[in-house]
Amino acid sequence: MTGAASAASGSAGSALVDARAAATTALREKADEVMVLDLRGLAGFTDFFVIATAGSERRRRTVMDRVERDLRTYRQRKPIHTEGYPAAGWLLADYVDFVVHVFSPESRAFYRLERLWGDAARWSPELPAGGEAPAKDEGGASTVVSADSSGSPA
Repeated sequence: MTGAASAASGSAGSALVDARAAATTALREKADEVMVLDLRGLAGFTDFFVIATAGSERRRRTVMDRVERDLRTYRQRKPIHTEGYPAAGWLLADYVDFVVHVFSPESRAFYRLERLWGDAARWSPELPAGGEAPAKDEGGASTVVSADSSGSPA
């Protein structure tokens, strides 16, 4: 875990669960190509990137708003910083130990974070058959987003 990340959250395991929760929420909100990149050991500024694509300005704002609301409500997490412009094709929410990116297809192709961090392990959320939202546990976390015993997103 990064030094900054350890100061902001309990553990890399909880950061992974929160990043996976953000990814699953983005997918439920109809974002495309949603994934979590595991940057532990590769970057000193965060542990995970959550990356999603949304085709319209309105959809990008909706995805990010819902991710922020669900993380605040169910995981008691608030970003320390947000930036970007839906019309410009990107939004970012920085939770220190993970960063959520919502791109337009053009901006995602331009920034190419998956290629830049090509050595990172990847995890992509899946909704149950029928596309319904996954069940929430008593703490509000999706049952789809629990980390495995190794803490790996794969």
